[in-house]
Amino acid sequence: MFHLFYLSVLAVFMKSFSLCLVLLSAASCITKAQEINKNILFDHIRTLADDSLSGRGTGTKGERSAATYIENEFRKLRLLPQGDNKTYLQTFPFSKGVHGQGEKGMANNVIGYLDNQGKTTIVIGAHYDHLGTDGQGSSLDSNPANKIHNGADDNASGVAGVIELARYFSNNKLQESSNFIFICFSGEELGLLGSKYFTEHPPVDLASVDFMINMDMIGRLSPANNLVINGTGTSPVWEPLLKRINTEGLVITTDSSGTGPSDHTSFYLKNIPVLHFFTGGHEDYHKPSDDIGKINIEGEVKVLRLIARIIEVLDNEPKLAFLTTKNKMQARPSSFKVTLGIMPSYASGSEGLKVDAVSEGKPAAAAGIMSGDVIIQMGNYPITDIYSYMDALGKFEKGQTVPVKVKRGKDSLDLTVLF
Repeated sequence: MFHLFYLSVLAVFMKSFSLCLVLLSAASCITKAQEINKNILFDHIRTLADDSLSGRGTGTKGERSAATYIENEFRKLRLLPQGDNKTYLQTFPFSKGVHGQGEKGMANNVIGYLDNQGKTTIVIGAHYDHLGTDGQGSSLDSNPANKIHNGADDNASGVAGVIELARYFSNNKLQESSNFIFICFSGEELGLLGSKYFTEHPPVDLASVDFMINMDMIGRLSPANNLVINGTGTSPVWEPLLKRINTEGLVITTDSSGTGPSDHTSFYLKNIPVLHFFTGGHEDYHKPSDDIGKINIEGEVKVLRLIARIIEVLDNEPKLAFLTTKNKMQARPSSFKVTLGIMPSYASGSEGLKVDAVSEGKPAAAAGIMSGDVIIQMGNYPITDIYSYMDALGKFEKGQTVPVKVKRGKDSLDLTVLF
């Protein structure tokens, strides 16, 4: 009787204990249940790419309206302001025009801070400026004057990603081991001006920054789920980690270089590990047609889930080691004397330079180069990849006639480009 009594008590206790474990587990799941919200994400892109912002040209009224929108979203999330004079805005000077020879003005980075009382900080950023209504000298439209370049993919998509990740990590009921800086840069299209200024005037000690995540054009994931991630050589952690945690069915192409034509470069040059996320080029790049109707919101959700997973897996891990990489892709269109008028593919695995899109009225179109062609030679210079293409392009002058060899399917064609 005594033995049976205690067996009964033990059974009740074990049942209660098991129930407690289930409840605790459920509570834990509820605490961690935080999802990327595609509807909120889409609303951010739609607002930032609206005609009323007139293309968010650096230093324009539209850019200031975009900054105000981002400020308000950071304020709703109760992020701490990390700009000038206890505001969210960090103001910096700039000059318009090629090589900064034009009219001078002032622009703003927008900076919010999530204080987790950590010893390290993670920077999550994207540029919110675009080409305004005149193309700022970088439009690939044949007649860009007075046309609004809304930049839904470039880069309202990235800014929406910053705001949504800020919401994700602010509302997940957890306290990560690192603090977060969420920052939206201006002046990127004029030469990484905002991110350069930030890294020269940081509100935190850059030595405490663990790594920087940059999102530039993440709104047009292809049906094949192709995603380019640059900067994977900047820390020994990146490549094995990405192979291990890609649960979204993404087909990832990596580039080791820490430099490139986007804002992560400014952080890499300060010896900070970086990753740059990019869903690829398209025919609407730097044209008025880069608009909200062409955004793949489900695809962007996949990219943001991957980024969130990277951060979560690295939580409580030691500060990342930094590695120096071969500096590629540093040149921007403004550094060339000529332009071919194409959007190169950054995700192609074929030898040569695959053309994703051709701009009407530009030298490539006049020469008969088509989307899908693979450029294998320009003048005397063999083209094996994006880097050899950029090296070659920098050697040509305006008015020069250059023979160009391309592969089109199984055929090889000899064309002539007049710059």
